[in-house]
Amino acid sequence: METRAFYLLTCTALPPCSPLSGFQKAFPTIPTSKTLLRCKKIEERDLYGLPKEYYDDEWQARQREKTKELHRRRQEEDEEEERKVDEYREIGLRLKSYPDEELRKAKKLVSSFIRSAEEVEEKIEEAAEKGELNELVLLVIWNRLDLARHDDEKDAVRSLDLLYRRVETEILKREATPAMRLLNDLLNMHDGFDDDGWLKACKKRMVETFPREDPFSILVPPGFDIDKQQGPMRPTIEADDVLLRVDFVREVDALLQEIRSEQDEANTQALDPESVASRLKQQEKQRAIHQVEALLDLTINLTW
Repeated sequence: METRAFYLLTCTALPPCSPLSGFQKAFPTIPTSKTLLRCKKIEERDLYGLPKEYYDDEWQARQREKTKELHRRRQEEDEEEERKVDEYREIGLRLKSYPDEELRKAKKLVSSFIRSAEEVEEKIEEAAEKGELNELVLLVIWNRLDLARHDDEKDAVRSLDLLYRRVETEILKREATPAMRLLNDLLNMHDGFDDDGWLKACKKRMVETFPREDPFSILVPPGFDIDKQQGPMRPTIEADDVLLRVDFVREVDALLQEIRSEQDEANTQALDPESVASRLKQQEKQRAIHQVEALLDLTINLTW
């Protein structure tokens, strides 16, 4: 009787729903201590030779942060590279609408300007006389300038910027009126130091350019002997190359009024960095404006 009771107690020691039952179903074979020891030896063999920091959790956390930072930088570099490619593509598409033959000639002309080095002035003037300077030539130079800026080629940027300004000036000079061409020549006569000598030279040039306006010169041509009724005939005032003083005064005065209105608008801007930079540039133009004003006064009070 006692033996049977002990047997029943030992048979009911584990409940029917023991937590080990699920483990036993998933892993019917429990690994032995020999198997676990062999796996530990394999793990130690694989980790052999690694630095001690590998076992440090903080070091591993720092390494993960470094990896994230490297991925972030790589992504930024990829995005920057993609942006540059898009900009290069946009620069290339600017010239797509122009005829191939005209584009080829413009590129060839710009290349000749770049290779001419010290003779670039003569090359530009020669091209202007042939009528080869146009908007397409400026656009080709501007494209080269943009590419040099993207590649951070400072020397090329400086050279191409000067070339662009020089070609643009020559185009404007060819398209300008006789009054504006004379004004440009007079301003270029200034050496930057001797204002009095410059005004004297300008007065001499004006006297040679403008026809005399006194009543005697109108009635009697220069060099004509009124007593003998002999002498050279005066060229007609309708000639294309004749520039009247009144026309010069009118165009220069209109130019000054336009420049002054632009300066007034610039002076009303706020004190942000762009406005300050704009005013600094205006200071460089102020000297030229004073020179134009001096030339205007000289022209108004000109006497032969």
